[in-house]
Amino acid sequence: MILLSLAVLETARFGVTISRFEVGQTPVVAYAKPDADGPLVVVAHGFAGSQQMMQGYALPLARAGYRVFAFDFEGHGRHPVPMSGDVSAIEGTTRLLVQQTGQVVDDVSNGAGPVALVGHSMATDILVRVAAERDDIGPLVLISAFSNAVGPAAPDDLLLVTGSWEPRLLDFALEAVRMVDPDAGHGNTVESGGVSRRSVVAPYAEHVSVLHSRAGRGEAVAWLDRAYGRDSNVTILPTGWAILGLMAGIVLIFRPVSRLLPQRAGLAQSLTRGRTALILALPLLLAPLIAVTLDIRTLPVLVADYLALHMLIYGALQLAMLRYWRVPAGPLNWPAVALLLGACAIFGMALDRYAANFWPTAERAWIICAMMIGAMPYMIADATLTFGQTILGRAVTRAAFLLSLGIAVALDFEGLFFLILIAPVMILFYLVFGTMGRDAARRAGPLASGLATGLVLAWALGVSFPLFQG
Repeated sequence: MILLSLAVLETARFGVTISRFEVGQTPVVAYAKPDADGPLVVVAHGFAGSQQMMQGYALPLARAGYRVFAFDFEGHGRHPVPMSGDVSAIEGTTRLLVQQTGQVVDDVSNGAGPVALVGHSMATDILVRVAAERDDIGPLVLISAFSNAVGPAAPDDLLLVTGSWEPRLLDFALEAVRMVDPDAGHGNTVESGGVSRRSVVAPYAEHVSVLHSRAGRGEAVAWLDRAYGRDSNVTILPTGWAILGLMAGIVLIFRPVSRLLPQRAGLAQSLTRGRTALILALPLLLAPLIAVTLDIRTLPVLVADYLALHMLIYGALQLAMLRYWRVPAGPLNWPAVALLLGACAIFGMALDRYAANFWPTAERAWIICAMMIGAMPYMIADATLTFGQTILGRAVTRAAFLLSLGIAVALDFEGLFFLILIAPVMILFYLVFGTMGRDAARRAGPLASGLATGLVLAWALGVSFPLFQG
């Protein structure tokens, strides 16, 4: 599985030169075939994304002969400067990101246009506004789009790609094409008065997998070819499935590797059903009630300080009860910690190369350290509780934590709204690193697993969410 996935992912890069440079402080990655002289394409990611997430579009466009430039927005990926401004106002954060995008377009185009723009989610609104302010912008490809700036006459050359599992965004895409032709539907190309638009549905895709939809990416290449009078012959490879295969293969292969660790004596799980219910219910309720009241806002990452505090309280309460009921976490096994961290590093390198940013800038290092204060006790408690549990038991244990975060959002919706975005990140963390941690715990006990996965959780959260400075 790993080898087949790598073959697909590396084939997608074959013949494409990938280089890196900076525009001011903005990291930019250029994708192009050697001596390519095709039109310029600037590619922008969505909220909490990174330039790596847009490779599904950047690579086939580069193989089709386009010169493609993907960049990290402020506060995202490897950009060292935090986002700033008022996120709720067009003239706040949005205006700053529009200016940043314009600087990238100016630098890569050097006056040569028109420049095509491709963007996902948050970036779609940014790109529509960039196009409205400049006369050197060509066709737009907007993925999972929403923007109040879209009107009947502008943008005048627009393809909308939306996942079939994004109902509200599908409605917006349909509305955008019906501004040109009231009878238009998905899959129709409509033209009127110099305006050309098309909305296509990426089957079986939601807000992230749409970035690797073969149908959507094929439509993007065809749309730009139509605009520039080109005829590209490029194969759209199943990179999304390959990424899943690579990630799953790394997780699955860790189990036999973990058997290299010496087997420790089994640890008895002495919690009754009543005690288990209490050890889940009490932190579930108390952690949000306490943490929301304290209202600590020190870290320059959206909701990161609250999350660290929530995990600290949640984990400390569970560890206290586990100690009271004499449920051991086991001895600390340093070889197990090292092996698990090594496997997580390999996973992180693969993720960073093919799917999403996983390596922190220097500005994020101290944030990861601060996150560890909460992540480590939480994960040690989680590893101890889930040691020996069934799949259902582990799911219930972890669902309790997510429900606790949901209560926090309900208590302070405006201040903690972005915690909602934590849920999918945590579920992926449990599936990947939680599974590897469980394999290590079977051999070495929960303590080593909890320490290692606590560090990885702090790392993952520290690199996933945008830096923000109000």
